[in-house]
Amino acid sequence: MWIDTHCHLDAPEFSGSLPSIISAAKNKNVQAILLPAVKAADCQRVRSLAAEFGVELPGLVYTLGIHPLYTNQAHENDIAILEEQITQSLGDPRFVGIGEIGLDYFVEGLDPHKQEYFFNAQLDLAQQFQLPVILHVRRSQDAILKGLRRRNIPSGIAHAFNGSFQQAEQFIELGFKLGFGGAATYERALQIRRLLAELPIESIVTETDAPDIPPAWLREEGVAFNEPAFLPRIGRELASIRGLSDDEFALAVWRNAMQVLPRWSALCTGFANPKLAS
Repeated sequence: MWIDTHCHLDAPEFSGSLPSIISAAKNKNVQAILLPAVKAADCQRVRSLAAEFGVELPGLVYTLGIHPLYTNQAHENDIAILEEQITQSLGDPRFVGIGEIGLDYFVEGLDPHKQEYFFNAQLDLAQQFQLPVILHVRRSQDAILKGLRRRNIPSGIAHAFNGSFQQAEQFIELGFKLGFGGAATYERALQIRRLLAELPIESIVTETDAPDIPPAWLREEGVAFNEPAFLPRIGRELASIRGLSDDEFALAVWRNAMQVLPRWSALCTGFANPKLAS
């Protein structure tokens, strides 16, 4: 049983094909998917998608947040809108945390002060509601760690992690798991592969970031974009880097995700028995 802790099912690439995307993932034994919102205006949509497609995929969940790449378009009252949406979602078992939030110091043209305002405001909401966070940490690990240390955030995932071992250890000490996916399938991604191989298995979760971060073979096969059905093949490569069987690896990352996102664990308790990765 595989788990995708980061998948943008609301992306334009999936428009009009979500039933087949979800069905393909389920047929590949991807039994749980996390859909993070990226804008305050998208909160209702991701909640509706999780409700609609959760009928077929009971492990489908969502988080609410404002992505750093969208902060240039955001307004201060979006924080109030987000707080209202979080409050409305607390009774929904498919709502599991706040995200995707964070800082991006790689993409040019983003206002760093605006990014920091929205990041810190959303961390305050996570502390207020005692919810885990899904973090975007591109070239911003130290700044994000600083923000986390100033607050009591229960847990979360540092998505698409590509920092140093020291930074990884600091996230782990704060109760976070680290997300790995298609980037680790590239042989030239030496640092990511070393992190995956050497960090404690208890700190690792799997993700696709679909439709983004395609695994190495997609370009060779002429596939347009990533999707959650590709996770088992990605997972097998990650398991090989770890020196684990598919089943051992799939079970470990499932347990890790459930540990760090307790509302997701509560939802899956009634149906999931993650013993096999096939």
